[in-house]
Amino acid sequence: MTTTSEAGKLTLRERKKLKTRAGLVDTALALFTERGFDGVTLDELCEAVEVSKRTFFRNFASKEQVAFAPLEALWNGLRDDVEHLPLGRAPVLEVLQEALLAALARLDDGGAAWVTRVRLSQELAARTPSIAAYGLQYCDRTSAAVEATLHRRLSLDPDDPRPRLALDLVIAAFHAALRGWTSKPGAHTHASLATELRSVFTAIPGAVTFSGTTRRSRP
Repeated sequence: MTTTSEAGKLTLRERKKLKTRAGLVDTALALFTERGFDGVTLDELCEAVEVSKRTFFRNFASKEQVAFAPLEALWNGLRDDVEHLPLGRAPVLEVLQEALLAALARLDDGGAAWVTRVRLSQELAARTPSIAAYGLQYCDRTSAAVEATLHRRLSLDPDDPRPRLALDLVIAAFHAALRGWTSKPGAHTHASLATELRSVFTAIPGAVTFSGTTRRSRP
């Protein structure tokens, strides 16, 4: 989703499109949560938002995509940013970590809209196989695109596994942070998710050499 400050720089047409997308996502998540994913038809969703199916398909390819949209917005941001990241000045893993934190920060709307969408989306995916399957397919496509960009920009052999390994570590860290964030009691804020993600990032070096022989508290 686009932040309020970014939306102010858009044209009227672009703002209307963003408003329609946000309406579709929020309404879809609410209806799917209340009645179940299979209990809401596409016609019913479009009627609730007062848009045509043609408008829906201008924004989303399926009900699964609209349900997964909150996290897709995050990873689309990272995918696009990789084209302009300052590669070569620091380890790729660190650059990707900072890029993901920056993409996450851009989704901070100053309230709880995006984090609420994420929680609802995750809860739906946990009990809806088709949403979970869409998420896996999306992750695979997006990871391949990021990997290809890293190979091209770094002039690496296409068989060099290091860019994908670094990216997979970042993705795994995010999902670990997301699980930890959702399982904790209390308010679930954008800032607390970012804090959880930074904490998991600090655990990556130890995870690489972890043998399980020493009991150690998490950083």
